[in-house]
Amino acid sequence: MSRVEGCDRAGLSPAVALFASLADPIRLRIVQRLAAGQARVVDLTGELGLAQSTVSKHLACLRDCGLVDYRPVGRASVYSLVRPELLDLLASAEQLLAATGDAVALCPHYGAGAAGIGDEEAGR
Repeated sequence: MSRVEGCDRAGLSPAVALFASLADPIRLRIVQRLAAGQARVVDLTGELGLAQSTVSKHLACLRDCGLVDYRPVGRASVYSLVRPELLDLLASAEQLLAATGDAVALCPHYGAGAAGIGDEEAGR
């Protein structure tokens, strides 16, 4: 029996939500940028080349998941990562990707050529 078969579906929901929040290319880019240090929305829009509304929407998602937070500074909000464990997760993901070589990128279900993967960035 695999480890997933014995799991309660409700027990998987938080993990699914976490990975879904990081699966969006824009949110992952924001997280990677915030890993380098805090930033205002205007900083993120300029550095990532995205509209303010797009950045704000994705920051709200990450905030709702408890991954980022902000503090007001004057009229601006300065965002930062709130969970140092997220940096460990990203580092582990990089190690896993390096270990699997092209297998993940070539995956017919989720790799670069799979339908829908990366399409959201292509339209922006």
